[in-house]
Amino acid sequence: MKVKIKRIDKSLPLPIYETAGSVGFDLLVREKTIVGPGELAAVPCNVIVETPPGFMLLVVPRSSTPKKKGLTSPHGVGVIDQDYAGPEDEVKFLCYNFTDKPTLVERGEKVAQGIFVKIDKADWAEVEEMKNPSRGGLGSTDKS
Repeated sequence: MKVKIKRIDKSLPLPIYETAGSVGFDLLVREKTIVGPGELAAVPCNVIVETPPGFMLLVVPRSSTPKKKGLTSPHGVGVIDQDYAGPEDEVKFLCYNFTDKPTLVERGEKVAQGIFVKIDKADWAEVEEMKNPSRGGLGSTDKS
């Protein structure tokens, strides 16, 4: 799949898939960022990506980021829509520092990855009642 991408700082390389089996490509940090304890930050990832029709782009922490940096995504994933590809629409890694110390993220460091996911849109068919029996709400599969 061909995807249009623009690097903001051309001295940093394009994102790459590190292995043949990688589903995510590593995003490189464009500028040094300090995330204070208990703070949120939007770390710039140096690219604007034109997500192809029928896909979304997920931005997630690399598996080592929470352990190495004390950073995680506050909502699990970042979603990059297909129409987020304008001249100011740099992909950013929204992260939360869950430690009690400031975390330094260096320029060129890999703390997040992007994953393209196929999507579809619903054509709603509104009904007056649902036919399936109730499961009992949130956490219902844990009830005996």
